[in-house]
Amino acid sequence: MSDFNNGYARPLPQTADMSVDAGLRAFMLGVYNKLAIGLVVAGVLAYVTGNVPAVQQLMFQVTPDGRVGYTLLGMIVAFSPLVLLFGSMFFMKNPTARGVNMLYWAVVASIGAGLGVLFLRYTGGSLATTFFVTAAAFGGLSLVGYTTKKDLSGMGTFLIMGLIGLIVASIVNMFLQSGTFYLIISAIGVLIFAGLIAYDTQRLKMTYYAIGADQNALGVATGFGALSLFINFVNLFQFLLAFTGGNRN
Repeated sequence: MSDFNNGYARPLPQTADMSVDAGLRAFMLGVYNKLAIGLVVAGVLAYVTGNVPAVQQLMFQVTPDGRVGYTLLGMIVAFSPLVLLFGSMFFMKNPTARGVNMLYWAVVASIGAGLGVLFLRYTGGSLATTFFVTAAAFGGLSLVGYTTKKDLSGMGTFLIMGLIGLIVASIVNMFLQSGTFYLIISAIGVLIFAGLIAYDTQRLKMTYYAIGADQNALGVATGFGALSLFINFVNLFQFLLAFTGGNRN
């Protein structure tokens, strides 16, 4: 789900000046600032939906055997990011910075609200620990993607293919309900999204060189870049929870 750059991806230059550049720093800082604010907003919404009783009951339910699930409203909220993202592929052929910004915050809000279910499945301490582990890993991987001289485009294609397989496997396991299969999926998911963080960071850097001084394109790239990295961060966080999350039950 990371390759949402239909609005700003252009043919990349064969060579690019990789020297540190004030414009590039400003562009990447804009992406990371947007990402950071998005994570804060998503975290607040997740806390509200997962801990405020009136809201929690509207979104989630606990079955007699202790399983945590979604209400009808919760299901709508949980699947709305997919609808928004796939819809943007068809309806945002010529995106503007304002339109991408609206898409970004809509996705952030819907994902954040849906993540409230994690507060019912895992302890608050394990969620906090996993978040900081994810943040540290994200920082390191993004730095690798920013500084490496190696072209990661080939790896990106492989990772996207792996992501499709991961989605199919996750759907299959919804019916199998296999704990072992879930751990295997989670391990593969950690590897895929770790790679995507580095790949998307490098792609953002190269996109900046391809765009030049086009301010609208820079605004679009900032929005789509933050969206890609936000999705990568959230997915890495959720897959890591399979190994570091303390179950409430």
